[in-house]
Amino acid sequence: MDYKVKDLKLAPQGAKKIEWAERHMPVLMGLRDEYSKTKPLKGIKIAGCLHVTKETAVLVRTFRAAGAEMAWCGCNPLSTQDDVAAALAREEIPVFAWRNNHDDYYWCIEQVLKTEPNVTLDDGADLVFTLHQKMPELMEGVIGGTEETTTGVVRIRAMEKDGKLRYPIIASNDAVTKCDFDNIYGTGQSTFDGIFRSSTLLIAGKTVVVAGYGHVGVGIARRAKGLGGDIVVTEVDPIKALQARMDGFRVMSMEQAAPIGDLFITATGNKHVITLKHMRKMKDGTILANSGHFNVEIDVEALEKHAKSKKEVRPNNVCYDLDSKHIFLLAEGRLVNLAAAEGHSPEVMDMSFANQFLAVLRIVQEHKSMEPKVYSVSREQDERIARIKLRSMGIKIDELTEEQEDYLSSWDEGT
Repeated sequence: MDYKVKDLKLAPQGAKKIEWAERHMPVLMGLRDEYSKTKPLKGIKIAGCLHVTKETAVLVRTFRAAGAEMAWCGCNPLSTQDDVAAALAREEIPVFAWRNNHDDYYWCIEQVLKTEPNVTLDDGADLVFTLHQKMPELMEGVIGGTEETTTGVVRIRAMEKDGKLRYPIIASNDAVTKCDFDNIYGTGQSTFDGIFRSSTLLIAGKTVVVAGYGHVGVGIARRAKGLGGDIVVTEVDPIKALQARMDGFRVMSMEQAAPIGDLFITATGNKHVITLKHMRKMKDGTILANSGHFNVEIDVEALEKHAKSKKEVRPNNVCYDLDSKHIFLLAEGRLVNLAAAEGHSPEVMDMSFANQFLAVLRIVQEHKSMEPKVYSVSREQDERIARIKLRSMGIKIDELTEEQEDYLSSWDEGT
């Protein structure tokens, strides 16, 4: 088996992490038990480009139990947990991932694609783009794919619009049981996990500026408020800006927020949300963090160019001397929750990865009738996952009576 990880001796530690995650992912474990009997993915080769975490490893094990063959790489140079990667390699999964693989990031993706997959699993669409742009000859056997995150879905929809997408992709990110839970509760909590590990500072009493008020920004703003922060939201979408104000947060432009913020967290999925112009207006001691998928939201290149000096003050925390004041950048401006912490908790990734698993099953079963475009997760799949999750939590809900169903489907019964 071909693989490349940091150190195979880390495997026992990684295996313990994976077992811990399995204890807290009942939906995915239930699907594993169900489909390990029939093995509907037998003969299917999957190329995965997701953060190599303990939760991802539970998904990998579940795919294997259902009969699939896999090759895996990370979707961010800093998000791989080296012990988990080693554990997967020890289990004979071709893994090409290690933390700080900046120079070899795309090499790892290419090694995974060389396995000639039938299905792609992506988080950010780097694997999909590499396949389309650099290795199109390997697409002949690809029947479909899935995309895990908002940024990736945006990129793939742009491909579809331009007529460049060559095979169907299911937007797992857009499942309600993913974006309304993973993006809000998962990112909200894990973002501050990364900020705490890299800074150890108190949020209470600080002005926290959240750039972007989509699902991720909503989660971050809520958690920051719960920690005692004074929240400012910046937005370009008037509807989301209005929602943030109605939720009780101050709303203003980044230009206005720059001089008053103590902690800035970007979550827009867009480029250069915080520029050098904004950084020059910030207070001494300002902290910058990013929770968007790519490291483009903060203009780190400009900061590097214009700062007089820089030094690492803590792991994942670099101090820049800019205009005789200090700006602290966390995790190189990359995903702070994965680069400086361990990512989302297993309980929330349980639903996200259950969506990935069921989406792959759908592709295998229905790909002959699917066109090369972006598909949504079905309502039935969302409800199935939610019901399993509720059952695992010991929660029962009401069911519609026949009379209620008739009423909801009729139009002639009034006041």
